[in-house]
Amino acid sequence: MELITARSNEKIKYASKLISSAAFRKETGEFFLEGARLCSDAAISGVEIKKVFFTAKAEEKYRSFLDVVLNAGGICCEISEDVAKKLSDTENPQGIFCICRAKDNQAELDKNGKYLAIENLQDPSNLGAVSRSVEALGLSGLIVSGGCDVYNPKALRAAMGSLFRLNIIKADSLTELIEKANGIGMLTLASVPKNDALDIRKVKKSGGVICCIGNEGNGLTEETISACRERITIPMQGRAESFNASAAAAILAWELVR
Repeated sequence: MELITARSNEKIKYASKLISSAAFRKETGEFFLEGARLCSDAAISGVEIKKVFFTAKAEEKYRSFLDVVLNAGGICCEISEDVAKKLSDTENPQGIFCICRAKDNQAELDKNGKYLAIENLQDPSNLGAVSRSVEALGLSGLIVSGGCDVYNPKALRAAMGSLFRLNIIKADSLTELIEKANGIGMLTLASVPKNDALDIRKVKKSGGVICCIGNEGNGLTEETISACRERITIPMQGRAESFNASAAAAILAWELVR
């Protein structure tokens, strides 16, 4: 097992680039994880662990979590506390990190399934929160088109493992995917904050459904709205103009399954 004490070590520079660059994550097909529980969740969920970095303190304090990660295989490196601070994106690092192999994120669309689709979502914390709602409420999967990378470290932390376990479909064009879904008889819904849209509670949602949620500032693109069969909305009281994207996602996911 290698002991790494220098921030300039090539393995550490490689890991740092995975943290900061979505393009590098895409190029390598790998992503970076931080935290005892999150790394353990990845191993339990069947994610391929390529490298494990941990401090001596972490080995003592989080032994049960670390054992799960180490048993999953991969190259093991002990690192100094100073190196752990370089790799960490949190104020109080636990001292356990992993480099993992990314899934291809090309799950098949089930014509009888229930899906949320997010378009151009920019905040990784919102992406993570949406994925938790999708998993918790038992939807068939999450469709992601544009926006932040599903392997963004902040998204992975906010998801608390959900992004490892969900069926995820990456769509280069959400409009094209919606048109495909329409062609196989699915109900496609565009979520908009408009009074003349249908109340989501009154929509018949039997059979396959895709409900689309847009960017935090601008909502769905006009092309996607036009492609969907129906425009729907969540009724609101007071002077609020719209819901936060992750809050809207949780409400819509519940409505799809209730």
